[in-house]
Amino acid sequence: MVFLAGGGTVGLDYWNVHERAAQLTTSVVYDRAGTGWSSRVGLPRSSAEVTDELRQLLRAADIPAPYLLVGHSLGGLYARHYATRFLGEVAGLVLLDPAHEDYNAYMPRQLVEQWEAWDPDQAMPDELPDEVIQLYRGLFAQELADWPQQLRNLLIDQHVSPGWLRVGFQEAKNVNELYAEMRDAGPLPDVPLIVLSSMAVDSFKAAVSQGTLESLMREEIDGKRRLYTALAASVPRGEIRLVDGAGHATFHFRRPDAVLHAIEDLLGK
Repeated sequence: MVFLAGGGTVGLDYWNVHERAAQLTTSVVYDRAGTGWSSRVGLPRSSAEVTDELRQLLRAADIPAPYLLVGHSLGGLYARHYATRFLGEVAGLVLLDPAHEDYNAYMPRQLVEQWEAWDPDQAMPDELPDEVIQLYRGLFAQELADWPQQLRNLLIDQHVSPGWLRVGFQEAKNVNELYAEMRDAGPLPDVPLIVLSSMAVDSFKAAVSQGTLESLMREEIDGKRRLYTALAASVPRGEIRLVDGAGHATFHFRRPDAVLHAIEDLLGK
């Protein structure tokens, strides 16, 4: 089993699920090149580069296919692309609020216009205001409150550093090109698929999107549910599960039980 982290996150962010999943089967977390503790490379990169890299990494680590891929957000898009490109190497997919090429088509127009007007370069100046750093520090401290202290402090310190924050924005700058790659790759193969859709307004998203009305965020959640229902229906063994009590960024922090349950169910198949 391989965890594919979301944009702006790293493998160790999934430690709470990974530790429990490792009691069931071989479990792998990693940082994509250019992110986390991996070597720096130019960002953004194509999905083909990212999935080729993962394949090479698994082979170098002597971890044989087939794999159960657990992908969150941007990692969910990469997981789908891997399964589509390398037929027979993926035994199943668990996707947590996966990025999707048709996402905007399901969203309210006002929200899409806000996203299209957003400039990631302006959002990440060279020097971050202290209040922004403290905002992120507080959000991570809240989510990791019951984690081992050494790991918690390490992750918080790194996540609020300008370098890591900037990488999170840079990796997704070419999201439209990533979507085009996914469209060109064709349909998913017939593998078991569970899509987990978070149903709460995310604390991270609410904090950094203070100009966005909560009603719009609720509309996004409903649109996301409809999209993921269609995604699950696109394969014979697809299923969507609505997960209360967590938002997009806090999914694995607040509802590791839901993620592990999906993993257990697919391993059982």
